[in-house]
Amino acid sequence: LFCLAVRGSEGLYMVNGPPSFTESTAFQRDSGKNCRAVAFSKDGSLFAWCNGEKVNVVNVTSAALLCSFDLPKAVCLEFSPKNNILATWQAYATAKDGTAGVPNLQLHDLRTGKCLKSFIQKKQQNWCPCWSDDESVCARNVNNEVQFFENNNFNTIANKLHLQKVSDFVLSPGSQPTKVAVYVPGSKGAPSFVRLYQYPNFGGPSSALANKSFFKADKVTMLWNKKATAVLVVASTEVDKTGASYYGEQTLHYIAANGESAVVQLPKDGPIYDVAWSPNSVEFCAVYGFMPAKATVFNLKCDPVFDFGTGPRNAAYYSPHGHILVLAGFGNLQGQMEVWDVKNYRLISKPVASYSTYFAWCPDGEHIVTATCAPRLRVSNGYKIWHYTGSVLHTHKVPDNQEMWQVSWQPFLDGVFPERAVKYQPVPSELPSAEPKPAQAYRPPALRNKPVTSSKLHEDEPPQNMKPHPGGDKPMSKTALKNQRKHEAKKAAKQEAKADGTQGTVPALAPPNTPPNAAPATTTGHPELDKKIKNLRKKLKAIEQLKEQAAAGKQLEKNQVEKIQKEAALLKELEELELGV
Repeated sequence: LFCLAVRGSEGLYMVNGPPSFTESTAFQRDSGKNCRAVAFSKDGSLFAWCNGEKVNVVNVTSAALLCSFDLPKAVCLEFSPKNNILATWQAYATAKDGTAGVPNLQLHDLRTGKCLKSFIQKKQQNWCPCWSDDESVCARNVNNEVQFFENNNFNTIANKLHLQKVSDFVLSPGSQPTKVAVYVPGSKGAPSFVRLYQYPNFGGPSSALANKSFFKADKVTMLWNKKATAVLVVASTEVDKTGASYYGEQTLHYIAANGESAVVQLPKDGPIYDVAWSPNSVEFCAVYGFMPAKATVFNLKCDPVFDFGTGPRNAAYYSPHGHILVLAGFGNLQGQMEVWDVKNYRLISKPVASYSTYFAWCPDGEHIVTATCAPRLRVSNGYKIWHYTGSVLHTHKVPDNQEMWQVSWQPFLDGVFPERAVKYQPVPSELPSAEPKPAQAYRPPALRNKPVTSSKLHEDEPPQNMKPHPGGDKPMSKTALKNQRKHEAKKAAKQEAKADGTQGTVPALAPPNTPPNAAPATTTGHPELDKKIKNLRKKLKAIEQLKEQAAAGKQLEKNQVEKIQKEAALLKELEELELGV
């Protein structure tokens, strides 16, 4: 059994996970309204919170109080990976006479309850020291250099990584040897760069495992894969000098620990909203491009494997086992989710979680929580627990005069929950899963009694498998296909001209990629008849495209389904016209 911690103006409490969804009786609710921070340990066995008076640490299963620290102003808490240390941070304040304030970052030994070490850490961003998974190495960024401590001995700096101005660093996950990715921003015309090192080999540029330099970067996000073999770097500028985007400009880079690096080529211009590694460490998903955004899965060669087409989305979430991927549109989008089986690239469900500000997979890989939290949204606060097949299993709404600030699943180590076969049918639920219908677009009085016509600004692109075909050919880009068609059309025109010179008139060749029902272009000598035949072929071609989209899993509009139903009648009409010729 696992639980969900809920923090808000009603206090702090825990809710049992599926199937009961009842409030946990083991954890006694803390009704104080000043609960500023909560944290689970990495294995989910310990839980810490600050209630504005003390920082308490309890065993989640027995709810026994392990230790308590007199830190009423603590606003950030974090456990070390092996539960030996609790790190706490409170806002830094200088003394009234302007002298340096007291150390505000503290590391507490959870076995003895004593404070191991205190540091001055002025900024809240990246406040917490980073540990390797076995706690043999711990690192902090201090005055543009990364300081390393070994075996939780914080009185001696074991190693330093000093580059021009290290702005950020990330330790690799998993077992030894520990690797570190560091980012140095560019200055005075020099490029920014990210370097990968293996601890403790920091002796000069040649000791780096990999190096990638780039311009156009005011900040970067570095993401290690689970196996620590590669890093994805999202480089962002705050201003897009071309004026194309309000959100600045982003580029995506791939750096492998074996020294390989590449720029990931994204086929659509626009912001990069989200990038996520698959837990299998050999694929990653990027959500990018001006709305409607594209989402694509890439392999380690940075080649596209599957393109999900376009849609209203700005986030990607892989399930803990990596077999399911959720593409979602939260924030300023309407909360539409697409749940995909990524082994077969098949759409499972399309639930809608309106006004959501938070999404998280449950460690069992079966359930999801979506929540509307303050201060992002101060109305309609609450959370919903879903099964990935689209069924709402539990919903909780906070009273109108209260707020909910945070929800958090109890984590578990990998392997605790086995991977289960993917289901496609919605699991049974006592709650209705139907979302309220979205508000209809305004229609002027003159059009209200007339049939509704589709008024989409953009026609969404359908999903497309990008894996090379059995013949070994890579999928061609749109531009390459367009050029190929032009080339073939020119070739056909030349052949036709030659044939005209020798044999007189011959029927024109059908253009490449012509649908099976489209006959070679013929002329009747009657312009009106020619026009009718051309229009019929155009309609049949559109129907063929709609059928392909439906086969790929896209949900068609009512008028699109009606179009497909007219195919037989159109074919008959075309046949009659051509017979008449």
